[in-house]
Amino acid sequence: MWYISTRGMAPQVDFEGALFSGYAPDGGLYMPEELPQLDRETLRHWSMLSYPGLVKELCALFIGSELIPRNDLNDLIDRAFSRFRHREVVHLCRLKNKLNVLELWHGVTYAFKDLSMSCTAQFLQYFLEKRKKHVTVVVGTSGDTGSAAIESVQGAKNMDIIVLLPKGHCSKIQELQMTTVLKENVHVFGVEGNSDELDEPIKAVFGDVAFVKKHNLMSLNSINWSRVLVQMAHHFFAYFQCVPSLDMYPLPPVEVVVPTGAGGNLAAGCIAQKMGLPIHLVVAVNHNDIIHRTVQSGDFSLSEAVKPTLASAMDIQVPYNMERIFWLLSGSNSQETKALMEQFERTQSLHLPKELHSKLSEAVTSESVSDDAITRTMARCWDENKYLLCPHSAVAVSYHYQQTDKQQPSDHRCCLASASAAKFPEAVLAAGLTPETPAEILALEHKNTYCTPMQRGDNWTMMLRDTIEDLSQRWKGHILRAQNSQPELASSSRKVCLSAALCPFSLGRAGVGGSQGVAQLGVEPPWGRRGKRSTALCENVNGES
Repeated sequence: MWYISTRGMAPQVDFEGALFSGYAPDGGLYMPEELPQLDRETLRHWSMLSYPGLVKELCALFIGSELIPRNDLNDLIDRAFSRFRHREVVHLCRLKNKLNVLELWHGVTYAFKDLSMSCTAQFLQYFLEKRKKHVTVVVGTSGDTGSAAIESVQGAKNMDIIVLLPKGHCSKIQELQMTTVLKENVHVFGVEGNSDELDEPIKAVFGDVAFVKKHNLMSLNSINWSRVLVQMAHHFFAYFQCVPSLDMYPLPPVEVVVPTGAGGNLAAGCIAQKMGLPIHLVVAVNHNDIIHRTVQSGDFSLSEAVKPTLASAMDIQVPYNMERIFWLLSGSNSQETKALMEQFERTQSLHLPKELHSKLSEAVTSESVSDDAITRTMARCWDENKYLLCPHSAVAVSYHYQQTDKQQPSDHRCCLASASAAKFPEAVLAAGLTPETPAEILALEHKNTYCTPMQRGDNWTMMLRDTIEDLSQRWKGHILRAQNSQPELASSSRKVCLSAALCPFSLGRAGVGGSQGVAQLGVEPPWGRRGKRSTALCENVNGES
């Protein structure tokens, strides 16, 4: 299986090449050169598989046994799902009024991103061990991506991860899940900006192709094809759980309601459609409604600003996976996709060509949901079912309630539940309900935390580049020490934080913090040499600094 860029100006790569890339060198996103078409017999066979079984079949199609032999692939996927709390990994909850909720959140961080991230990390580790290489993973997060990425690679010998989180724009629990992982290979930055703003330095770094190659950089955001690949299984599993029979001609459709921000789950659904899965997609968004406007009127343009909502992980203005969808629906027209996306990047405004908009509105229905509708949906679902929804899942279920209230119920509709309500106690309280918080989440409150500040006025791109360069130097030093068989020399004080030479940090309860802490360890933050040095502490989420 070969992969090509949506903009058509980059060489084709195999799955390993796509896996280790963020954006393609021409700024596009990788997509399969050809999509396999699934016949009825294949769908019938797949309908009897578990969720992990579906992931194995899809990955076998899109990776190839020459890269990962099937037995190895099965072992990697089993290992990826070994820490999930539910024996089915993914579970369909059938509630009153024909409400079907597909729980995608039984992983370590209580969010759907654990599913694709855990598999992707296993694939990375497989190739890194084989090639004896090191990578630095750079991730921008609006909430759940960062914690899932950290959990999937924390402690890995040949991977460092840098996560940029929008300080104050995530829930308290989301921040704690990122800032309490005190592993040497985990580096968390708190950005004084929103999730779209923190994407800018990441895109700037990945735009320097020579720098990316030199330092073996990659991303685990849903720009990474492996994430989208695994997420395709959500749609197949939803279909097989909700379809009444596979003996009907033609196969009956199932409506899959997808709450989305960056559009990764939506892109996965569109690909599944193109492969022959008879689903109709409904994309549900919050007040940040660029995807809704695009589906309704072809208006793919930025609003004045990101609007904070209860569904904070979806507070995104630039849904980069729409590029994959445009490419797919345009008949793999790279030239058209390149022209459209370059216009959007240049002007932040784009109106889709009539034919492309027509194809999009045929494949996808959309709905935009207010905070008021989110809390009403959460309250109604509890009243009717004693079932707590997270605010993001409520965005999807709100659409279901709208349809049932219009006397348009459907036996064949499935709402994707992207996170557990346990992660969003503030939203649960706003809905007039009582949060239910698992012990492992409550325990986060009592853990040490660290986070490096990226303040307005700092050179974020330079800070990111300098951190990456220092991590590369550390890896080279590790290789030299291994070759010389010399014991590693590191004092216990330097092991308190991931690498004292890298950054000022906020270390809650039992540690030193910020530039004072760095000075005590006798080192200087790298951006003190070339970028603007910040002396402010990043306030830790326990209220300490």
